[in-house]
Parts: sequence; structure tokens; C-alpha cells
Amino acid sequence: MKKIIPTLLLALLIIACATTNTTDAAHIDKESKTKSLDTLRIANDSLEYEIIIIEPGFQSWLVTQPPRGYYIQKVLENRNLFSVQEYNRRVLDSRYNRTNLYEQQIDYQPGIDYGYEVNYLLFNYFEFFEETYNQKLR
Repeated sequence: MKKIIPTLLLALLIIACATTNTTDAAHIDKESKTKSLDTLRIANDSLEYEIIIIEPGFQSWLVTQPPRGYYIQKVLENRNLFSVQEYNRRVLDSRYNRTNLYEQQIDYQPGIDYGYEVNYLLFNYFEFFEETYNQKLR
């Protein structure tokens, strides 16, 4: 009986530790999935462009917007060009840098066909940005 109780306690201790590790692993896995849902990357090596949107809540917001194909590409390009120009102006303007919203310029050049997907996501990112941070780029 003296050997059974310590052995039983040791077994319970091992089981308890194993359960905690499994829970931690599940938590880490869930956390990494959540982070990946808030990061959106689209790249095209032939055109040498890449768009990465790292913004909490953007993915869930995007599904509430008009679907792909709702706007024609030319409308998206025109809106994006104007929004990018204003955004980049604010990156360089010290009045806007205090908020840390405008940290890096966006390289979006007229005359380059970035494709529908990039234009659609960039357009919607600016809509999300304006709505979330109460900013007007237009």
C-alpha cells in the first residue's frame, strides 16, 4: 500500500502535466491561425509586385463588402491611384506621423496592370482604413 500511493500520485502528476502541455499547444495553434487570418499576402513574381495587408479585423470586414466583380478594374485603379497619392503624401507629412497610421509609402504606379485582385484588395483596404481609423483619403 505504501508503494501504490506514491506511484498513483506520480502517475496523476504526469497526466496533469501532459494535459497542460496539450492545452498550451492548442492555444498556440489557435493563436497562430488567428494571426494568419489577419495577414493577407498576394504576390505575382512575373510582375514583381506584392501586396501584404496585416491588419486585425480586415479579413472579417472584407467578407461584408461587395464581392469581387462588383466594380470594374478601371474604377478600382482610379480610386486606388488617388488614395495612394494622398496616403503617401501623409507618410511624408510630419503632422500625420504622430499617429503611426502612415508609416510606409505604397509603391503603386499608374500604367502598370496589377490585376483585378490587387486592385480590389487595395481599394477595400483603403475603405477599411478610412472607416476604422476615421480618416478621409478622398
